[in-house]
Amino acid sequence: MFALDSRLKQDTWLIGELPLCSLLLSNDSNYPWFILVPRREGISELFQLDDDDQQLMWRETTAVARVLMELLCADKMNVATLGNVVKQMHMHVIARYTTDPAWPGPVWGKHPAKPYTRDAVLGLRDKLKAIMGDVLTISEGAL
Repeated sequence: MFALDSRLKQDTWLIGELPLCSLLLSNDSNYPWFILVPRREGISELFQLDDDDQQLMWRETTAVARVLMELLCADKMNVATLGNVVKQMHMHVIARYTTDPAWPGPVWGKHPAKPYTRDAVLGLRDKLKAIMGDVLTISEGAL
């Protein structure tokens, strides 16, 4: 049975569900930082997903990156899987700006996190839902 890693659960807001992945928002408003987690048990690497799930993971990642690029007018989109701290397979999609506090370096551990307010998360979630339509299912009890 799939369960979200406790560190991801602790450090993110659940935005909603895509066909394969849970869409999370890192609780750091320094950067619009989203995380996609495929709801598959025991997966720590992208190549461990079957071929269909790999393709779906890339389609969902690409869709989120495109929406964020347009919605947030980002200068650059960072997309990566690392898993050095959280072993559970997850994909980072981070909207970057030449003016953000870590530019041009990586965002990890550069500055203390600035938590989102609940209202800010709800606003962002509603904008994503409006653009992504039926592809993104919102879990009302998540916030």
